[in-house]
Amino acid sequence: DLIDRWDRDRQAEPDRSRIILTHTNAEVRALNEGARERMRDAGDLGEDVRVAVERGARSFASGDRVMFLQNERGLGGENGGVKNGTLGSIVEVSPRNMIVHADDGRSISFDLKDYDRIDHGYAATIHKAQGMTVDQTHVLATPGMDAHGSYVALSRHRDGMDLHYGHNDFAGQDRLARTLSRDRAKDMASDYEQIDPARNYAERRGITFRARVAEIVRKVVPEKVRGMFDGLRLPADGGQGPERAALTPGAGEAQGPVRESAAAKVGRTPDAPERAVAADPEAALRKARTDALIRHARAVDAIFGAQDAGGKQSPDQLRKLSDARKAFEKVRPHGWRDAEAAYVKEPGLAREAGAGKVNRAIRALQLETEIRTDPSRRADRFVERWQKLDRASQDQYQAGDMSGYKATRSAMGDMAKSLERDPQMESLLANRKAALGIDMEAGRRLGAALALSHGLDLGRGRGIGI
Repeated sequence: DLIDRWDRDRQAEPDRSRIILTHTNAEVRALNEGARERMRDAGDLGEDVRVAVERGARSFASGDRVMFLQNERGLGGENGGVKNGTLGSIVEVSPRNMIVHADDGRSISFDLKDYDRIDHGYAATIHKAQGMTVDQTHVLATPGMDAHGSYVALSRHRDGMDLHYGHNDFAGQDRLARTLSRDRAKDMASDYEQIDPARNYAERRGITFRARVAEIVRKVVPEKVRGMFDGLRLPADGGQGPERAALTPGAGEAQGPVRESAAAKVGRTPDAPERAVAADPEAALRKARTDALIRHARAVDAIFGAQDAGGKQSPDQLRKLSDARKAFEKVRPHGWRDAEAAYVKEPGLAREAGAGKVNRAIRALQLETEIRTDPSRRADRFVERWQKLDRASQDQYQAGDMSGYKATRSAMGDMAKSLERDPQMESLLANRKAALGIDMEAGRRLGAALALSHGLDLGRGRGIGI
């Protein structure tokens, strides 16, 4: 059982950081509850305190592992605040405030009315774990995973990784191997070239993203588990690899953890004939999307540069942007819209991507696509950004920064006005008016109510240009 193994490891090496990774929020919630039960049974938790946080009511106690879910520079004193994914252990907790000892050694004290984006930190989704590093991970493989998720999950550890799977989810190692190495077209991370010399070299030799992930898994997972990838048919080798090693989980039970061997060596893929990118339709499409992304980013950065210099974009700059948008649309529908949404939030990404460093921009595009296509995520993002701007405007006003204050209020006005064109978002936010700081009057549209409650002009803020 995964929780049994996690608990044994925790008690054997209590000073090491660890986390359980899986695919869905429902699985994370169940694993967090199971881990807390073991902590409670061992006497390692204090008295439960019921706390209202952003995700709902939770019971926290001293000794609990927690995860911060939103960047906040104001927490943690002069040492840089907290980031989305920061882990720590509770020292003290009450219904109003919390003191957390972060894994990096800092003591973080905060009022829950000011910061409530926190949850139990025994388990996390693979998506949330991007950028995280801990001493040890336990990975629960589920049918929803793919090559991108496998890469993230199997590379979060410094020292050890245990892989678990249920026989009821995977009839055998063949199914497990196919799931962990599948390359789904809808995953934007695989829709573009990664500016990665190792990957580019591999793809010039006919090895696809799927095969590359299989090689990463070979490196991360020990011999017994590595065997399940040895039968993958790579485009370069034209045949089956060595026989797979046997994995025999009990029926309906998770696979017993298999720990990474520090001495394990990465298996080498046999050399393949050189082949042109054009001979591989997937590689050709990724290259076209990457070229379109870079071209579009350069056009956006030029317009941002003109705006920052206090001028207006030139007709030539607008023409280049229009052409870049059309080219991007041909290879990735709505790609330019998602890119511009990301660049408005972080203008430096446009310059970075325009210089050919596209990896961060691709991740930002993926998030914007998810927000655009998932109504609940769009609503979450709206509330999060509104609250952030509202806090910033109050701080700017108190500091006498009237220029910054006006700019922030203008951005809030743009957000309120955007609801006039987005009835779906307006409907989703109707039950969240308290989080937006308004008391909506009967018959008044939400956008107008936001503007009225906060004294905003429904004006215009920074845009791309056309």
